[in-house]
Amino acid sequence: MEDRMGWARFVGFKMLRLLSLLAGVSVVSFILMQFSPVDPVEAYIGGDMIRVSAEQRSLIEERWGLNDSPVERLFSWGQALVQGDLGTSMIYRQPVADIIQERFMNSVALMAVAWVLSGLIGFGLGVAAAMRLDSRLDRLICWYCYTLASTPVFWIALLLLMVFGVWLGWLPIGLGVPAGMAADQVTWGDRAMHMILPALTLSLTGVAAIALHTRQKLVDVLDSDYILFARARGERGVQLFRRHGFRHVVLPALTLQFASFSELFGGAVLAEQVFSYPGLGQATVQAGLRGDVPLLLGLVLCSAIFVFTGNMLADILYRIIDPRMKEEAIG
Repeated sequence: MEDRMGWARFVGFKMLRLLSLLAGVSVVSFILMQFSPVDPVEAYIGGDMIRVSAEQRSLIEERWGLNDSPVERLFSWGQALVQGDLGTSMIYRQPVADIIQERFMNSVALMAVAWVLSGLIGFGLGVAAAMRLDSRLDRLICWYCYTLASTPVFWIALLLLMVFGVWLGWLPIGLGVPAGMAADQVTWGDRAMHMILPALTLSLTGVAAIALHTRQKLVDVLDSDYILFARARGERGVQLFRRHGFRHVVLPALTLQFASFSELFGGAVLAEQVFSYPGLGQATVQAGLRGDVPLLLGLVLCSAIFVFTGNMLADILYRIIDPRMKEEAIG
């Protein structure tokens, strides 16, 4: 019973934090959009703006509620949100919920592949560097990680695009499916081919943090007294890591990987823009550049929930695996 009550308090506290987070990011995002130099009416009309009279512009502003004060617009949006209505996108002319639903699976598939690859590759590189400390392999891995950590995501995306899409021609240069192909003719293989370059970009940029963290953690473990005792008994290499090192470094690595959802989503925004990949990231950029407040607020809420879920999963995993954290959660 105490165990259930402890977890109930934990989940309840997390839900309160989520609600306050969503309210905070919504208000801040709305305020920032008010200071944007983008004219939403011009973004809505496009190139035909010179043909629009003042009366027509006034009707458009009235249609989208742009004549109301910012406080009234925010309050109206909040009332609709409570009823499950995210509003209508100005640039796509579709309900925001439909746009998010349509693009959500594309972004989730992309980020899931990149998340798994970056975690596995980063963990493997970190272990290899720590087990061969101060060797050429260790210095090479550290140089590789430091270089990636200081390289912008869009630059790596452009480099991969030039090499594998333009020069070699092995992979498509953009979009989520082949251009000009009917939707019922697109296969999973086509989607996978178009996902390779964006996923590879996110994987490469996500490797550095997990690799360097795992390396340092394993170095600390290998310097401990019980590792010296294990080496005195003749344990070496893979056997030493499997028996004594793995369990001490895998949990921090998993926690860091779950907590990296924010960096993953931020990198996806840039990668999707470079490759014109039809995901939430590209929609976020378009909403910001064209002043689409309903769509941007909906995407902000979606991204906040995504990042919060990653952090909460990391906390839950820690409490399940680590007995001390479990006792703290119950208490």
